Amino acid sequence: MSKPIVAIVGRPNVGKSTLFNALAGEKISIVKDYPGVTRDRIYADVDWLNKKFTIVDTGGIEPSTKDAMLAHMREQAEIAIATADVIVFITDVRDGLLDSDYGVADMLRKSGKPVVLVVNKVDNFDKYMADVYEFYNLGIGNPIPISAASMLGLGDMLDEVMEHFPKGAFEDEEDERPRIAIVGKPNVGKSSIVNKLVGENRVIVSDVAGTTRDAVDTPVKYDGREYVLIDTAGLRRKARIKEELERYSIIRTVMAVERADVVLMVIDATEGVTEQDAKIAGIAHERGKGVIICVNKWDAVEKDNKTMNDFTKKVRETLSYMSYADIMFISAKTGQRLVKLYERIDNIIQFQNLRVQTGVLNEIVSEAVAMQQPPSDKGRRLKIFYVTQVSVKPPTFVIFVNDKELMHFSYTRYLENKIREAFGFMGTPLRFITRERKDK
Repeated sequence: MSKPIVAIVGRPNVGKSTLFNALAGEKISIVKDYPGVTRDRIYADVDWLNKKFTIVDTGGIEPSTKDAMLAHMREQAEIAIATADVIVFITDVRDGLLDSDYGVADMLRKSGKPVVLVVNKVDNFDKYMADVYEFYNLGIGNPIPISAASMLGLGDMLDEVMEHFPKGAFEDEEDERPRIAIVGKPNVGKSSIVNKLVGENRVIVSDVAGTTRDAVDTPVKYDGREYVLIDTAGLRRKARIKEELERYSIIRTVMAVERADVVLMVIDATEGVTEQDAKIAGIAHERGKGVIICVNKWDAVEKDNKTMNDFTKKVRETLSYMSYADIMFISAKTGQRLVKLYERIDNIIQFQNLRVQTGVLNEIVSEAVAMQQPPSDKGRRLKIFYVTQVSVKPPTFVIFVNDKELMHFSYTRYLENKIREAFGFMGTPLRFITRERKDK
């Protein structure tokens, strides 16, 4: 089940990022501060009335500008608008209604997407309400007064956002075909992999980075089973705006990963693994998806008997937070090892849905504790009472202990390794939640 997407848009300096941070709060899903997992967020998960959705912060829109950066920010905001379910259009009561606001409103009307109009910086409702009414002139709905900085009016705004979500947005999808997102930097061969797996040129392939403009769903059948391949968009490179490009490539990656069961993280063998690869892979890791690291263009690499081991070592070092991920050396050009992907995908989906009986699980944990004593602090030692699995996709475990403060991350990792040794869980992250329970 994918979460609905809400894009926050508006002209520059109206408080988009302030609203984004107010909504995200501490709910931004950073499991651990692993190297390579980006902290510079432009997306976050929000939980409102027990309903989860993803918000996306966009660059400021200047509808008519000759400035290259502003023009590009507008283009990228259009991408976010096109892929969002609901648009939050934010304006500024202090500036009043400007020509730029009319321009943004026209852009949003053309998108055909539901729009929630909010008027920001209304710190005093009695003082500013008369000014809020001016924004009815945009003709894009009832303006909702808020103050992102003071956290005022956000509940009314979120209630209105929820009203516009697609019908059945929070229901499980009936389509049970495995969904495979192919992600990675521009021009690493994502579309070529899709085309080779499908057997025909369904996606435009070019040496120009970013030929694919949108995520494309391609059904494919192998060995009697159907899959859906999601090819994520690349982006055109311009030297001046490379960082902005990377930010927005991440938006579209997030949207594709949300809908996927398994993620193929594609790395260019001729370039090696990069920091941007680590950021993109981190999205799949944080969202609990199964992952296969695909080193593409392996046919173009000069090899000796150490090449594969050396490359594997570099990948493991850069993507150290996802040591569970399988690494495959492939070539979309020659088809090398591509059909083996289906077998790996099936295995990962099986592990993503694996449930371990509580009794068996606790036998493994008891043996692990006997082999390595839990940590202690100031004479008080960690006691693990029992462990139980509470969900799948990803497999999630609750550990009941006497004192949460004593449960060091390194010991959690030790227990994770022992559970993996016993049950496999290849290709999928595991989640651990620590709960306190008093000594009997």
